[in-house]
Amino acid sequence: MRMGKKKQPTYRVVAADARSPRDGRFIEIVGTYDPRTEPSNIKIDNAKALRWLRNGAQPTERVVKLLKVSGAWDAFESGTSVEELEAAEAKATEEATAAASAAGTGAEA
Repeated sequence: MRMGKKKQPTYRVVAADARSPRDGRFIEIVGTYDPRTEPSNIKIDNAKALRWLRNGAQPTERVVKLLKVSGAWDAFESGTSVEELEAAEAKATEEATAAASAAGTGAEA
């Protein structure tokens, strides 16, 4: 669903009934997408996205790309739970932080 002012779009990723108009009524907001920032700002609630995908929701091509960036699509295809997905993201973040701090201390010495 497109939001924002003229020439300044932001989008809501929503779960909507197929019979509703494109910018019409929706059931639930799953996330947001702001393509104007560099890099694009994508905020997807992976738990909501997985729930809708497992209940049979059919995402558009663009939404599939956004879900791949957020990691929800990979979790859906592999059948992992939301908790496992969040744990893997937290572990990757910790490893990246540790690597950055180790590189930072090594450069100073």
